[in-house]
Amino acid sequence: MGYNCRRGEPTTMNVRRRKLQPLLLLMLLSLLAGCAGGAAPVEDPIEEDPVAETPETPGSEDVAEQPILPYTYPLTGLPAEELLTDRPVVVMVENSPAARPQTGLHEADLVYEVLAEGDITRFIAVYQSVKSEEIGPVRSIRPYFVQLGMEVDGILVHAGWSQEAMNLMVKHKLNHLDQVYGDHDYYWRDKSRKAPHNLYTSIELIRKGAEKKKFREAWTDPVVTFALPGAGGDAAVPKGDPADRVTIPYIGGYEVGYEYEAATKTYLRSMKGKPHTDKKTDARLSATNVLVVQAKHRIVDDVGRREVDVQGPGKGVLLQAGLKRDIVWELKNGVIRAYDKEGAITDIPLLPGKTWVQIVPDLSKVTFGAGT
Repeated sequence: MGYNCRRGEPTTMNVRRRKLQPLLLLMLLSLLAGCAGGAAPVEDPIEEDPVAETPETPGSEDVAEQPILPYTYPLTGLPAEELLTDRPVVVMVENSPAARPQTGLHEADLVYEVLAEGDITRFIAVYQSVKSEEIGPVRSIRPYFVQLGMEVDGILVHAGWSQEAMNLMVKHKLNHLDQVYGDHDYYWRDKSRKAPHNLYTSIELIRKGAEKKKFREAWTDPVVTFALPGAGGDAAVPKGDPADRVTIPYIGGYEVGYEYEAATKTYLRSMKGKPHTDKKTDARLSATNVLVVQAKHRIVDDVGRREVDVQGPGKGVLLQAGLKRDIVWELKNGVIRAYDKEGAITDIPLLPGKTWVQIVPDLSKVTFGAGT
């Protein structure tokens, strides 16, 4: 440092340097402390444009995994792995209170419900695509049941008959299995119920009986008309007015109801206001197509047996996809078909799935509802 030689005091320049030195020292210490204790500076990351991803739609993985099957089931229009040519099995299923709930109705491709005696209805259940292991209770057959089963070229399965029904089966040489008169091996009794409401059968037993009795195997396919799938894979949207529920009264307080479920695109079935379920599986009975058809009914004896005109034509209503439309129906080429008007050549396509046909004496008593 420079000093004044005479007095030993710092010069003005030296004073200024001394004042700056502490400041420089503090700045240096601060810098060193920051380098030692702090993290090294990090460069800002380079932003990249995000890669566009295709959004997944609900169920897209399932759709992608499902193979495209080459065939469809004749009576449901649903995809099938192989061509099905088995003759349908037509079972007479009881619906008296002691027979409820039934077993196996939820597996039928096509079901007719129609009055039998008094205020009791009966189901004519047509099986082909599902080999049901238990069906019943099985009961007797009537002439118009025979007519419906004969039209679809099915094997008739019943326990007893009216004389008119038997005359018709003999006249047309129809293949049938009758538990009451000889065909006991193809049925069994459920001990948890009382006779006669406890008689059951299965598709396996019926096929064995058909083979043993050498029933005709060749089947005449009625070629039921189904809607073709659109661009999205689903069947084309049908025409009609909104109607997501229907109530169908019969006689004596017995009524049937259907309520459309959009999630499954089916109508859930009820009887007397309660869900109609399967006895064995507790599955809710449902249908993709519901036909309500008005037919002429006439009581023919003191027991209350009826004649019912299931040939048609007549008025009706077709329910599909939460919509209803007025139709004309006729039993033609295997099944009851719906037409826009009488005399029409082309029938209205059904949506692929199960079909229930409700045959009623008076269509005017049927009520429909839409919305909440």
